[in-house]
Amino acid sequence: MTSLWVSAQTFTDKALQQSAIQLNTVNTEGDYDKLFKKFTETNTSEQSKAFYYAAVSMYLKAELLSKNPNESFIESNAIAAKYALAIPLSEQDPQEINILKGLITLQILQSGKHKNPVKGEQDLSGYILKSESDPNNPRLAILKAKLAEKSGNKSEAEIQYQKAKVGLETAPGWGNQLIPKN
Repeated sequence: MTSLWVSAQTFTDKALQQSAIQLNTVNTEGDYDKLFKKFTETNTSEQSKAFYYAAVSMYLKAELLSKNPNESFIESNAIAAKYALAIPLSEQDPQEINILKGLITLQILQSGKHKNPVKGEQDLSGYILKSESDPNNPRLAILKAKLAEKSGNKSEAEIQYQKAKVGLETAPGWGNQLIPKN
C-alpha cells in the first residue's frame, strides 16, 4: 500500500513539473485556466511550487488580458497575487517569489487599477531590491524591462529584454512569452 502511495506521489510531482513546462507553450485564457486548475488540484509533496506555478499561470493570463483591462484581468491578477502571497518564503526560492510579486504588482500598476499606486510603487521597489541577489535571473531582467518601459526608457527596456532572452536560453523557465518579438 505504501509503495502505491509513493508511486502516485511521484507521478503527481512529475506531472507538476510537466505542467510547469507548458507555461511557455500555452497562449489562450482557457489554457491558462486549465493549468491553474492542475496546479491547484494536484496532490503533490511540493505544494509551494504548485502555488507558485498557479500564481504564474494567472499572472500570464492577466498579461494576455492586459491589452484591455477588464473584470477578467483584475480577477486573474488578484488570484495571482493571492497565490503568490500564500507561498511561504522559506519553502521556495524567495528571489523567484519576489520577482513574481513584483511582476504582479507592476501589472496592476500599469493597468491603472491599483487601489493605492504610491504603496504599489513602494512594494515594487522592495520586491526588486529583495531579488537583486542573482542579477542574472532572466525573470528579474523581464521585471526591470517592464519597469523601464513604464518609465519610458525604451533603450534600457531593450537591454533588459535581451538579457532575459539570453538568460532563458541558458536557464530555462517561464517568461519567454513576456519578451517582445522584434
